[in-house]
Amino acid sequence: MFQLFRKYRSVLQFVLIFMGSYFIFTILYNGYLSFFEGSNYYPDFFTHLVALQSEAVIESFGYTSKIMVHPDEASLQLYVNDVFLARIVEGCNSISIIILFTSFILSFFAKFKMTILYIFTGAVLIYIANILRIVILAIGIYEYPQYTSFLHTIVFPLIIYGTVFILWIFWVRLFSKNTVDEKAI
Repeated sequence: MFQLFRKYRSVLQFVLIFMGSYFIFTILYNGYLSFFEGSNYYPDFFTHLVALQSEAVIESFGYTSKIMVHPDEASLQLYVNDVFLARIVEGCNSISIIILFTSFILSFFAKFKMTILYIFTGAVLIYIANILRIVILAIGIYEYPQYTSFLHTIVFPLIIYGTVFILWIFWVRLFSKNTVDEKAI
């Protein structure tokens, strides 16, 4: 049994660190969400912030944009040129994706400073990619309503998950402890 554990130690370590950190961050995030229930930032501060920033970026492309609190649910309505196009819900704020990204990076922990800096940089890039995907979706739906389904089910997830995947690959290939150790040999 001990030899089996030793043989698969790195795999077990990855799984335990990934699942443990994901579980802890998710519990903390759910606590955060429950704190904001019924506050001025409805549905929550980060979702509200993402909506405001998406609105600003859409306007930088020459469109008129506005967000409004949905009267019946925990979401914000996004309008482009006075046309309702999308609801921005808690899942649109990229925090869950950042938690997934962070848990993976922690599972391939390298030097402390490098790991923390990469997590911070990756989180910022994911957040920016998330804003851009909302903007692309909103403008795309406004300009090409016939492609709404394609934009929402293919392009929308491809942008955010593609960003995360590229960041993971980059980390594993260039910065993970295993890669650093191999270069030292």
